[in-house]
Amino acid sequence: MDGHVYRVEDVMTRRVIALAGGATFKDIVRTMETQRISALPVIDQGNHVIGVVSEADVLRKEEFRDTDHERGPRSRIPEGLVKARAVTAEDLMSTPAVTVRADAPVARAARAMARRRVKRLPVVDRDGVLQGIVSRADLLRVFLRSDLDIAEEVRREIVGGRFPEGLESVRVEVHEGVVTLTGRVPDTSFVPLAERLVRSVEGVVDVRCALTGRRHHPAGESENAAPPADRLGRSALPRSARRSDR
Repeated sequence: MDGHVYRVEDVMTRRVIALAGGATFKDIVRTMETQRISALPVIDQGNHVIGVVSEADVLRKEEFRDTDHERGPRSRIPEGLVKARAVTAEDLMSTPAVTVRADAPVARAARAMARRRVKRLPVVDRDGVLQGIVSRADLLRVFLRSDLDIAEEVRREIVGGRFPEGLESVRVEVHEGVVTLTGRVPDTSFVPLAERLVRSVEGVVDVRCALTGRRHHPAGESENAAPPADRLGRSALPRSARRSDR
């Protein structure tokens, strides 16, 4: 994989069913039912994403069915009641839409879904034009990466580049995405960093580290000094970790 970083464009669905702002309430429900989709992006005439309609938005009409819709001129109308009165996608949608760029790392999409408590995200380009859709199920595909593929990247990008004795000093085994590192290293102060870098490899489920060796202290550095991770700088990171910072 040559340190390949999984990006949203690698796992997203490119065929997207979207709504025009003027789509009627029943059109929305029919589309959700026939296509088995829980949320739909709403686009303008230029295919820019202007909002998202979810099942939760649609169900507002049932939630407030028995509520008195008539209120005094100074009464504040709850947001849910406003959506319950909606008859078009533009009135019903949640806006601004939570979106993600096609070139964003998969991890960024996962964080956005978790923080905003949504199951899918419209994928847009830099101008906000709809490019695809990414769901939680799509993001799980990174964990289908083969054990052999993961092991090769760990050996090449991390073990081979970071340990002075090279590949023969550390053994890398991967089973069902769990990486096990065994062997003896000349300086154990780099072990925590190595474990963190292995965790950054796409598809890794867990890391079990059983590396042993002596703790080396450079001249002038006390025994209580922090591990020399900072001295490694960005060059210590595998290509996959460096690119994911963009």
